[in-house]
Amino acid sequence: MAYDFSKLKAQIKETDEWLVRELSGVRTGRAAPALLDSIKVEAYGALSPIAQVGSVSVEDARTLRIIPWDGSLVKAIEKAITNADLGVGVSTDDQGLRVSFPELTGERRTQLSRLAGEKTEAAKVTLRNHRTDAVKEIDELKKEGMSEDQVKRDKEELQKLIDAGNEALAAHLKKKEAEIAQ
Repeated sequence: MAYDFSKLKAQIKETDEWLVRELSGVRTGRAAPALLDSIKVEAYGALSPIAQVGSVSVEDARTLRIIPWDGSLVKAIEKAITNADLGVGVSTDDQGLRVSFPELTGERRTQLSRLAGEKTEAAKVTLRNHRTDAVKEIDELKKEGMSEDQVKRDKEELQKLIDAGNEALAAHLKKKEAEIAQ
């Protein structure tokens, strides 16, 4: 009777995907449409993500172009981006909106790296919690009659999975810090 690691593997994968989503929202030296994903626009009486009210594309390295599907939403989109306080410039023209990303200062890069580190640390804490839960489940199985050798093997396998998960999280952080430094 060995411990079933499928639940733990799913939790590790979920934590990894969460971190990737969170880090995609951290600004780098380049303009990326993912930076606007968290912004909600008041449209037709409901809050909607920008991607649901218009198309978002990269115009150049420091500029995003937003073309709303309904021209009457231009002011609402502009207001939502301004209120999000991303440190970007927003201008409107006859086609839609242009979001300009200024050059990152050294201080801002440090803040963004720190933010990415905090998000990674939160993901690592989540992994530790998953490990703690799995250890408790293995200990319960031990009380139900699992052999000492099997308990030891399962705990070693558990630690290997958690270590691999932590390495993946660290790799995501390293990649994001390299993007911020550019």
